[in-house]
Amino acid sequence: MTPSHPDLFEMRRLESLSNTIFGVAMTLLAYDLPRTGTFARMPGWTDLYHHYAGRLSALIFSFVIAGVFWISHHRRLARQPEADRGVVILNLFFLLSIILLPVTNSLYGSYRLSSAVTVLYGLQLTLIASLNAVLWWLAVPGIRNIEVAAAFFPVLAFLPGTAIAAIAPEYAPYFWFLAFGGLLMRRYGASRPGDGAAGGR
Repeated sequence: MTPSHPDLFEMRRLESLSNTIFGVAMTLLAYDLPRTGTFARMPGWTDLYHHYAGRLSALIFSFVIAGVFWISHHRRLARQPEADRGVVILNLFFLLSIILLPVTNSLYGSYRLSSAVTVLYGLQLTLIASLNAVLWWLAVPGIRNIEVAAAFFPVLAFLPGTAIAAIAPEYAPYFWFLAFGGLLMRRYGASRPGDGAAGGR
């Protein structure tokens, strides 16, 4: 399949690249986990819990976040089989933000009570959500479209959570979990009469 216009890019090629990037990034989330264990003696269950509980919860949260954006990314590419150079470059920046997720996740898992680290992690999540939202807006123009509204919803959840992280980093995740409300928004909007086109696949 070739683009209908020579200046347009066939997005299925980008889909192949994104599958690799998401797969590697989601795998690297767990790469450093076993190597973080340094114990003065043979660890017991309590030692393992205190050392790994925070890191494992950060890993699971980041993995779920990456999975949600992977699904959103592929649904968006299905809506936009062709795009110009600007959209392709913006997609590459979006994929770059995914590549950096294991870095900020590793920091957050180790120092989740640090305001600076938590703010950095929150800014990373906000960047991913913002780029995804802008790309949805370019793929399906119109802010009233349920897909676009659902894509912007996580940004509205990550921003206050990141602001809270500067003062009380332990409470930031409670705000970040609200980002999953975008899934409920899309599901509810897609089930409403007359919104079938907006809900998509």
